[in-house]
Amino acid sequence: MSELHWQVGRGELWQIKGDNGAGKTSLLRAIVGLAGQSIEGHLSVISEFLFLGHKTGVKSDFTALENLRFQLGSTNDHDPSSLLDALGQVGLADYSDEFAYQMSAGQQRRIALARLFLSEQPLWLLDEPLTAIDVDGVGLIESLIAQQVRRGGTVIYTSHQPLKVELSTRTLHLRGRGLSPYVS
Repeated sequence: MSELHWQVGRGELWQIKGDNGAGKTSLLRAIVGLAGQSIEGHLSVISEFLFLGHKTGVKSDFTALENLRFQLGSTNDHDPSSLLDALGQVGLADYSDEFAYQMSAGQQRRIALARLFLSEQPLWLLDEPLTAIDVDGVGLIESLIAQQVRRGGTVIYTSHQPLKVELSTRTLHLRGRGLSPYVS
């Protein structure tokens, strides 16, 4: 990717668009400090963010509840009822003790997305959050994103499809190797 000068403010919704391989995921990974290649320049990001990658990170031999606990990490200060409630919010109330290998790709994605119901981070970075999600699930995710932005949080997401939310969405267009990105 060539030079990128980009500033994101509070309460903004940003979509990162581009062809396959244009660098959408690489940019998100660089923002959260997971860049696999050297990045030159200056990057300033608030320290409190939630990053949901393109891959769900769901462990197949863990239950839905175990996966949610694992994904929240050692700083998990949520009581068990809030975890069960988050799974219920994403339609997995009856699957909390089900092993992930027994679930569909969409259900596994929903396990990862349950973290959105538990997040108080001001910045959400979502890499292809709609992958494998059915129509009702897309509406649920769009509603959560809208709530986050309305309360002053910021959401940056990658997707080939725009969200259907009644919010102003800014777009960062990545155009592949050597081509300058642009904002619209």
